[in-house]
Amino acid sequence: MSHLDISVVICVYTEDRWEDILAAVDSVRRQSRPAAETLLVVDHNPALLERLGEEVGANTTPGEEVRVLANAGPRGLSAGRNTGVAAARGEIVAFLDDDAVAERDWLRYFAEAYEDPRVMAVGGRTVPAWASGRRPHWFPEEFDWVVGCTYRGLPPGRVRVRNVLGGNASFRTSAFEVVGGFATGIGRDGDKRPLGCEETELCIRLTRALPDAVLLIDDRSVIHHKVPAARERFGYFRTRAYAEGLSKALVARSVGMGKGLESERRYTTRVLPAGVARGLRDAALGRPGGAGRAGAIVAGVAAAAGGYVLGTLRARRGGATFSVPGPAPRPGPAAGAGRPRAREEAP
Repeated sequence: MSHLDISVVICVYTEDRWEDILAAVDSVRRQSRPAAETLLVVDHNPALLERLGEEVGANTTPGEEVRVLANAGPRGLSAGRNTGVAAARGEIVAFLDDDAVAERDWLRYFAEAYEDPRVMAVGGRTVPAWASGRRPHWFPEEFDWVVGCTYRGLPPGRVRVRNVLGGNASFRTSAFEVVGGFATGIGRDGDKRPLGCEETELCIRLTRALPDAVLLIDDRSVIHHKVPAARERFGYFRTRAYAEGLSKALVARSVGMGKGLESERRYTTRVLPAGVARGLRDAALGRPGGAGRAGAIVAGVAAAAGGYVLGTLRARRGGATFSVPGPAPRPGPAAGAGRPRAREEAP
C-alpha cells in the first residue's frame, strides 16, 4: 500500500452544524489508514473559528494533529478548499463535507489507488442519509447529485472518470502545483444559491495540463452525507437543478463545451430517459412514487437547461465571472516541526 501521507480537509461555516462537524472529525480519527493531519477551514466565522480552536484541541490525542484555519480567501467553498490545500503537508489531500461521516476504510481505498503514479485524483461513493429516514418516494436516484451524493448512472467499481465529486474526493498535492486551485465564482460562495461544479472545472483543467493523468472513482471509499429535511423538498430540488445549469455554463465557458458537457450528454441522452421509463413503468405497476420520479426527472432537466441558457447569456455579456488561483504555495520544511496538536492559525 502507498505510504504517502494524506491530509484531510473539512471546510466548515456555521455553528448550526457543530455536532455534524465533530462527527466528521471523529470519522477521520477512526480510519483504518490514519490521516497524517486533519485541517478544519472556517469560512469567515470568527466565533466558530475560536470555538473549534479551543474545543477540538482539548480532545486531541497524542500523535494526532488537527489544525483549525481561517479561510484565507473570499467567502465560499472553493477558497476554503484552496486554503486547506496551501496549508496541507501530505502528498495527498482528501476532502470531506462537514455534514458527512466516512466509513472506516475510506482513506485506505484512496491510498491504494495512488500506488499508480499516473493517478492524480480519486473520488468515492457518497450515500445519502435522509433526515426523514428514507428517500422521498418522488426523488429519483438519477438526481442524487442534487443533494451531493452519488447518482444512478455512474459506473460501479474502480473506474476512470472525467471528474471526481468534491465532497468525497482526493488529489495529489502536486496537481495543485501544476494547475492552481479551485475556481472561485463557480461553486458555493456563501450566498443562498446552491451552486456547484468547481471540482468538474478543476479536473478538466488538470487533465488538459497533464494529458496522461488518471482520475478515478472507487465506490468502496464510502461516506454518508446528511440530507436535511429542507433538501428533501421539491422546491430545493428545482432550485439546485437550476443552479447546476448556471454553474455548467461557467464551466463550459472555461474549458469549452466539448469537455465541459461531455459526461452530461451521455447522462441526458441515456441515463435520464431510462429513468423516466422506469418511473412510468413503476406507475403502471402501481408502485408508489413512479409518476413523481418521472415527472421530477423532466422538471429537473428543464430547470437545469433554463439555468444553462441564462448562465450562457450572462457569461457572454460579461455578467458572470470567476477566477482561477495560481499554483498553491507549499509549506516549508519547518512547517511540520513541533509536537502535533490542534491549534488555531491565522492565514
